Amino acid sequence: MKNSKTIIQKLRNNYLDNNVYIKRDDLYPVSFGGNKARKAINFFREIDEGHYDCVLTYGSSSSNHCRVIANMCASRGLPCYIISPDEGETTYNSKMFEWFGAKIIKCNISKVKETINYTLNHLQEKGGTPYFIQGGGHGDLGTKAYVEVYNEIIDYESEAGVQFDYIFHASGTGTTQAGLICGKHLNRDYDRKIVGISIARNHSRGKQIIQESAENYLQSVDSSTLLNKKEVIFDDSFTMGGYGITNEEIEYNIKDILFKEGLPLDPTYTGKAFLGMIKYLDRESLFNKNVLFIHTGGTPLFFDFLKGMKN
Repeated sequence: MKNSKTIIQKLRNNYLDNNVYIKRDDLYPVSFGGNKARKAINFFREIDEGHYDCVLTYGSSSSNHCRVIANMCASRGLPCYIISPDEGETTYNSKMFEWFGAKIIKCNISKVKETINYTLNHLQEKGGTPYFIQGGGHGDLGTKAYVEVYNEIIDYESEAGVQFDYIFHASGTGTTQAGLICGKHLNRDYDRKIVGISIARNHSRGKQIIQESAENYLQSVDSSTLLNKKEVIFDDSFTMGGYGITNEEIEYNIKDILFKEGLPLDPTYTGKAFLGMIKYLDRESLFNKNVLFIHTGGTPLFFDFLKGMKN
């Protein structure tokens, strides 16, 4: 499958007197879309060319990544193995893991790496050729997907006659932000700021992973390219207590944006990041800017959220 462009639309309402646009990667045409679907396209291109006979990855019960990988394996008739911490609750995503026929291997969160290595060795000893994908689609192929997204944004700006001052998005495992930073760097757009709103990680760890991912990718395409560390803006002020943790403010924001814009967000990723973006704009006293928010998907998580709402 070829990579597909997703639309950019201007939101009806201004936020703190800023013009806010949204790139609808949630509409990417694979398994409910999102950034994980974009990354998966690159991984499965390599899988198809390499004649692998099964796929192994890992993620929590709410993982959009695991849902997409399981779906794309099912479409090819490839066995899929998912290592998943046993602390997670049942979600619409985890129901789909099973629906797509993936074999879920539960383990204690402290045993994830050990379980991955054991499973890989076991599959190889049985004569298999497994393809391993890091959680969240981490790695150069995941980073590359959002270099391509950055180029789509540039094309839109040229066609629409608009220049984005800021690009915001939910930042988790890091390759989405790394790809956007690499795209910015390779296109020499030094004045634009890309802000990752952390959904869980603290600043030092999150920034380190993003920086390493960006540098690894840049080295793979041009060994002379050096990254300015100031390009990595990773804000952990809005994690609201950690991964998957929500509160009434996030819930209100999700409902408000759905009512005002017809836009579904989820409490784990995009709802937290959109609220974080508004708070960031307010905190930094940013007004009259052209702002782009990348909707990185998570539609099934919206329905988990809706199912849990009392009214």
